[in-house]
Amino acid sequence: MGRASALLKTPRGAAFLALLAVLIVYYAVAESLPNMTLWWEVAFLGVVLIPAIFGITWLMLPLWQAKGLGLAGAAFGALAVVCEIASLDILADFSKLAALTLISFWFLGFFETVLWVALVAAIIPLVDAFSVFRGPTGHIVEERPSIFETIAFGFPVPGEAEPARLGPPDLMFFGLFLAAAARWNLRVVWTWVAMAASFGTTLALAVWLDLSGLPALPLLSLGFLIPNADLIWREIRGARLRRAVTDE
Repeated sequence: MGRASALLKTPRGAAFLALLAVLIVYYAVAESLPNMTLWWEVAFLGVVLIPAIFGITWLMLPLWQAKGLGLAGAAFGALAVVCEIASLDILADFSKLAALTLISFWFLGFFETVLWVALVAAIIPLVDAFSVFRGPTGHIVEERPSIFETIAFGFPVPGEAEPARLGPPDLMFFGLFLAAAARWNLRVVWTWVAMAASFGTTLALAVWLDLSGLPALPLLSLGFLIPNADLIWREIRGARLRRAVTDE
């Protein structure tokens, strides 16, 4: 991971360390901060905290080309487990974020074209919706909440003991889609903005509909597909033309 060491010596690396430090301090003091009304909490999470957390993913983005990502991700995953056992909740959360982001970057290496990523983005909302409403995710959240709390990433709410949470697949697909946008020269900035906003929108919908939770991947997938729809369509047409030429 020499690329990581080099990254930390750049302005991007300095921004990463500064943002991480601010977030760790916030996580440490969040419960003692004044309470907000419900919709102010939703606004704070959607406009401030969620973008800040995924600002970490944005700043890690150059690592998608690094070697050893799978092993590094596994190491941070093991660290997250140890921290959970030791009740080091803040370190556990950020270890989960690092692990899932690095694993998502590593997993991108198995995709040969952006069309594969677009296909995944089209399919996973259906899988996620089924899992939340009829499948294992819904069962775990309703019947085994302690399991979900252990594996999920927490977003502390000022003055509250219980954080908002996102499951591991949500963080992993965020990293995968963002790295895909960088790899295939899509609209990286707008992809990040749309995907970060998708989580806040899902949260707001869950509160508005008075639900304990909603699947986050449907809007996340749209956050990847919509800003890049014309570029992905151009690639689809190009693939068809190349296939037609080959057939001739």
